[in-house]
Amino acid sequence: MFLPLNKSEAEQLSWDELDIIFVSGDCYIDSPHIGVALLGKWLVRNGFRVGIVAQPRLDCPDDILQLGRPRLFWGVTGGSVDSMVANYTALKKHRRSDDYTPGGINNSRPDRALIAYTNLIRQHCKPSPPIVLGGIEASLRRVAHYDFWSNAIRRSILFDAKADYLLYGMAERSILELAQGLRDQTRIDDIRGLCRISKEPVAGYHQLASFEDVRTDKEAFTEMFRQFYDNLDPVSGVGVAQRHSDRWLINNPAAKPLSTSEMDAVYDIDFEREAHPSYRRLGDVPALNTIRHSIPTHRGCYGECNFCGITVHQGRRVQWRSQRSILHEAEQVSKLDDFKGYLTLGGSPTGNMYGFECARKDREGACRDKHCMTPDICSELPVKHSGQMSMLEKIRALDGVKKVFVTSGIRHDLILADKNHGKPFLRDLIDHSISGQMKIAPEHSDPAVLDLMGKPSSNGTKVFAELYKQMVRQSGSKQFLTYYLIAAHPGCDDRAMYALRQFMTEEMKLTPEQVQVFTPLPSTWSAVMYYTERDPFTGKKLFVEKRPEKKEHQKKIVTGNSSHKKPNKPANSKRGFK
Repeated sequence: MFLPLNKSEAEQLSWDELDIIFVSGDCYIDSPHIGVALLGKWLVRNGFRVGIVAQPRLDCPDDILQLGRPRLFWGVTGGSVDSMVANYTALKKHRRSDDYTPGGINNSRPDRALIAYTNLIRQHCKPSPPIVLGGIEASLRRVAHYDFWSNAIRRSILFDAKADYLLYGMAERSILELAQGLRDQTRIDDIRGLCRISKEPVAGYHQLASFEDVRTDKEAFTEMFRQFYDNLDPVSGVGVAQRHSDRWLINNPAAKPLSTSEMDAVYDIDFEREAHPSYRRLGDVPALNTIRHSIPTHRGCYGECNFCGITVHQGRRVQWRSQRSILHEAEQVSKLDDFKGYLTLGGSPTGNMYGFECARKDREGACRDKHCMTPDICSELPVKHSGQMSMLEKIRALDGVKKVFVTSGIRHDLILADKNHGKPFLRDLIDHSISGQMKIAPEHSDPAVLDLMGKPSSNGTKVFAELYKQMVRQSGSKQFLTYYLIAAHPGCDDRAMYALRQFMTEEMKLTPEQVQVFTPLPSTWSAVMYYTERDPFTGKKLFVEKRPEKKEHQKKIVTGNSSHKKPNKPANSKRGFK
């Protein structure tokens, strides 16, 4: 079934009133990859009546009121992507396309969607039931943060949106507890994974520097973010509080991660794996082409890259589904009318982090003094690809399945670290799970830039590339490596980009066609670097390229489209690393 988009569809389910209404910046795709669909159906399974208002117009009340008002709360999300990232490029140019809008045209998602939608509800639904923010836009903006698009420190999104609560992370556990608490009129203030506004701080919570202090003091902002980041872990972290004028942001400790059986229960739900039928007259939804035959297998990431928002949203822990649950879903997908035999596995930013976790992290929490994968992979992380290999083999054996693709980026350093199963896993990918090219993400080659990114040395990239090419030759297939690369990250100047170009052409034997310009995502270490122009771990001053035309120039240096000559002196000689 589809969750209802209007009163007529609710009546067909014999629902005369809805408990929860989600408001989303995406159109409604009923897929396990889409947050409102997954959480909505999870709540329905647990006895709640849920509807969706997707991409409502802001100039009239018709859309926002098409389902009436919810009995318990509104759930507001910008969608699968932060709305400012969805609407603007790294050079602040407005994007013409939107994969989550019918017809693929970017004309239905407002800037700062959480604020826009909450204002819309407040305007037309008085008095309003509680408004709860969620999704990645909420997670990354839950404390005072640097906002690239306004070039300013902004308050917690709870204050700017004037919402009642915020649920951060994937939220299956916390949203169910919230719904049950509001239904039963029990205390909800202490729910893990919840943020709220209070007149007083909470005893035992760590007090961060106030919004007023971090707005004007870059050192205070850096230290505030460090303390916030150090308390992200659900085992070792504590709640944090941050004063905003005469009120306090209360950020409860993170929700406990789902066990494999709990994760199975969430995903063992039937989905239509389609966009809602009402969109057919408006055109195809591009995102559906990617996720219709795709199965989420795990979430979270050990990588902890400084430019990535996954750590603040999903965490440093990896949670995974059982093979039974994944195989069951694969059987369902294989029976779809348009299925042609090709499945993809995804859901996590990294495709080969399935089925292993650090036991110490479970007992004591994530380490504050070291990372799981940089500068080298921690000896306590039991890297093993055998479970994923077994799962892939079983899926390939299903009737109607021709090939299973691993679509997320592969951490090649994990393959090299797995002495028992790394090479067999890579051979398995080459033989069965790659369609012409394999994606890896070295991001850069300059040691100083890689260190600032939180990425490992480029030595592993060269070793892996040789191993990959050797195995491809042995298999007799035509497979290629493609590389995710980033220009204009803090600490990166023209000279570093020329070094990257030389590394790619001379060591990797190719000229990259695609290079991404760095975007400072809210609540990431790289955004802290971009704003403060300092290395937050050493205090040293950094060169940070902030001119759009120079960012574009850095990109063109690597792609070979730059008409400028290689500089004789470092581009950061006046503002350099001091």
